Amino acid sequence: MAELEARKLKYPNTGTEALLMGILVEGTSLTAKFLRNNGITLFKVREETVNLLGKSDMYFFSPEHPPLTEQAQRALDWAVDEKLKSGKDGEITTTHLLLGIWSEKESAGLKILASLGFNDEKAKELAKSMDDDIVLSYK
Repeated sequence: MAELEARKLKYPNTGTEALLMGILVEGTSLTAKFLRNNGITLFKVREETVNLLGKSDMYFFSPEHPPLTEQAQRALDWAVDEKLKSGKDGEITTTHLLLGIWSEKESAGLKILASLGFNDEKAKELAKSMDDDIVLSYK
């Protein structure tokens, strides 16, 4: 879903902002509901993304699978590491992913979240449900 969002904006890479949009597009997870309940919607994230990163060239065609930026890869790695550290069974949730985005201090995803009112308190509140969220699996 994040790749699709990057492609819609004609971006050459899948960044933390696209990961954030992917969580919101999925829509049914506790994380997506938490974000919406806090006023962070897909429309607002898209608008903030364009404000922060600009519009892509209208003649540019994004690759079918835009590669992850270094920050997006680190956010995913953070999510995996946190899941492994927990010692609990199950899969990585969208909460792990969002908190991974939040851990990338210079990322577009964090800047967008912060501009829409997300903060460390909300991150801590969300972290309490880290393993209760709907899991994302690739089947």
